[in-house]
Amino acid sequence: MFRPTTFTFFYFRSVLKYNEALHYLLEQLPMFQRIGAAAYRTDLTNIIRLCDILGNPQQHLNCIHVAGTNGKGSVTHIIASVLQQQGYKVGVFVSPHYKDYRERIKINGKHISRQYVTRFVEQHIDQFKTVNASFFEITTAMAFQYFKDKKVDFAVIETGMGGRLDSTNIITPRLSVITNIGYDHTQFLGNTLAKIAAEKAGIIKPNVPVVIGETNAETKPVFIAKAKAENATLHFADKETPPVNLKTDLKGSYQLRNLRTAGKAIEILQETGVKISASAVKKGVANVCPNTSFIGRWMIRQQKPLVIFDSAHNKDGIVVLKQELKKLRFENLHFVYGTVSDKDYSETLALLPRKAQYYFCKADIPRGLNAETLLTEASKFHLKGKAYSSVKRAFNAAFKNAAKNDLVLVAGSIFIVAELL
Repeated sequence: MFRPTTFTFFYFRSVLKYNEALHYLLEQLPMFQRIGAAAYRTDLTNIIRLCDILGNPQQHLNCIHVAGTNGKGSVTHIIASVLQQQGYKVGVFVSPHYKDYRERIKINGKHISRQYVTRFVEQHIDQFKTVNASFFEITTAMAFQYFKDKKVDFAVIETGMGGRLDSTNIITPRLSVITNIGYDHTQFLGNTLAKIAAEKAGIIKPNVPVVIGETNAETKPVFIAKAKAENATLHFADKETPPVNLKTDLKGSYQLRNLRTAGKAIEILQETGVKISASAVKKGVANVCPNTSFIGRWMIRQQKPLVIFDSAHNKDGIVVLKQELKKLRFENLHFVYGTVSDKDYSETLALLPRKAQYYFCKADIPRGLNAETLLTEASKFHLKGKAYSSVKRAFNAAFKNAAKNDLVLVAGSIFIVAELL
């Protein structure tokens, strides 16, 4: 007969308290990933107030700041992996998470502890309410405090959205990185590439070098002007860095672009006095996933049938996804697809491959686009398929219908992928 011990009592009590803290963070606070525009903040007032309350932990961190439309998560983890391989203690802050809230805040690939999250919420919940802080603002402040408390050597910080008004933009990094510029979150960042670039360029700080991953005629003048105004040394990775010959465990040929961007960032860090050996670069690039617990991009889940999960969710992401599909050999494509309602989903639907059977679904979040609505909209672009009541039912149907030489692809939203991990 099982008899609870003191240890098991405190263990389960700890889990209960963590679940309470998590419920507060995920359900009671305004959260953009869940509700969209209602959670978006148009200035940095709250995060500044939160960090003032905490004693401004961000001022004690050695940061690399990473922004961009696509690829910023990959670049963040590549840089972190190389630094970690050199022997540094490296904090990583990313968003959103897939299955576990703690994926957002990691040190050397290990998630922040449940105890730390619980204690942080318990200690500061009254102040959170006074500030009227959002989910992302509180999580950002928590990451800064955690990295300070754990005395990390470096913190690689990914923006949530944009740059200028992103909560992470109260740091003064030793290096800024902007991966690329594409059309995403246009209702907040602007409807031209130049306007979006101006928002991303907001992370460029006085006298801090900046790496731009991809050169574009429309955005290049924006970055040049901003860098000049801030006296920041500007580097365009695709113009200055030779093709990358390193082997990486990240799947998808598009990662070569991210490797080039991260490679230039590492080169700049070396030039500014950070010790990083050639061996650390080679091993770090080859072991990004085990070093940093990186997930979500071109994840090959099984063979025969081939099953791939990918987080492509905007125009540029879908273009890259289609390029990768052309390199694969398969007979029929079974595409499990869902998106969110507050984006221009017609833009991505127009790009999706027509030669496919679609399984339309809605992620279990308020922002998710209704599957029947998605089916109706998709039919306007001659995409054929059915609507399903849940992501899992859509995937199960696709998997059941797939022959051993077929491909089952899941994409369109990070939240669709998350429900299947």
